[in-house]
Amino acid sequence: MSHREEEAPRGREPACLLCQRSEANLDICGEKLFIHGLCAHEFCLFFATNFPDRPVHRGGLWCLPSWEIRAVVSLAAQQICCICGQRGATISCCRRNCDLSFHLPCAKQGGCVTQFCRPFRAFCPAHSPEQAVEATPEPGTQCLICMEPVEDRKTFNTLVCPACKTTWFHRDCIQGQALHAGRFSFQCPLCRNDEAFIRDMFTVGIQIPLRPPSWGSFNAFDEMGDRHRHCDASECLFPGGRQEAEEEG
Repeated sequence: MSHREEEAPRGREPACLLCQRSEANLDICGEKLFIHGLCAHEFCLFFATNFPDRPVHRGGLWCLPSWEIRAVVSLAAQQICCICGQRGATISCCRRNCDLSFHLPCAKQGGCVTQFCRPFRAFCPAHSPEQAVEATPEPGTQCLICMEPVEDRKTFNTLVCPACKTTWFHRDCIQGQALHAGRFSFQCPLCRNDEAFIRDMFTVGIQIPLRPPSWGSFNAFDEMGDRHRHCDASECLFPGGRQEAEEEG
């Protein structure tokens, strides 16, 4: 353990200095880091606007001095989140001449887009990027994941596969799939396109973690190799009887 990544203090759950939340969705905000005794979520650090240089993680070390974190918090003290109305919003819209700021946990609620890839750009609701693909869902179209109706057009919460242009889904549904699939297995649920699909999902702010799929870990399919080793029939028809049948498999 390095001197920059310390154990979490015992007792009350500490709040992130940047988003001011003690509890937040770690899949979106990232793991809590304790750097020089300061608590901050990983992605809150990456998206914070006023860092002179982006945080860098090398070999278990967060190359970020504590004074830079404190300076960002100080500068954001007067910035009001355009979504929750609270002060301390450290993320600003990257569009020039836009002065709106927000907290990372507030982003989805307010229609803000945060792109979870370098250079970690963030956009307010008015300037959030939209999918470029020209497509409109047919009346009665359902989300391919939850099978509930989608909206009648592309919106922040209704997305489409840029490859097949026929697969529609809700933002929350495809975000959930991305978190389970990870970068190596994430693809369109219908046409299985991955390259254009992943690129488009990154653009509209879907977090796709760089990890193997959840179903490929913790021996998820070990039971498929198990053999059934006893007879369940109410009347065993094996000539040698139930006991012999079980002995021979």
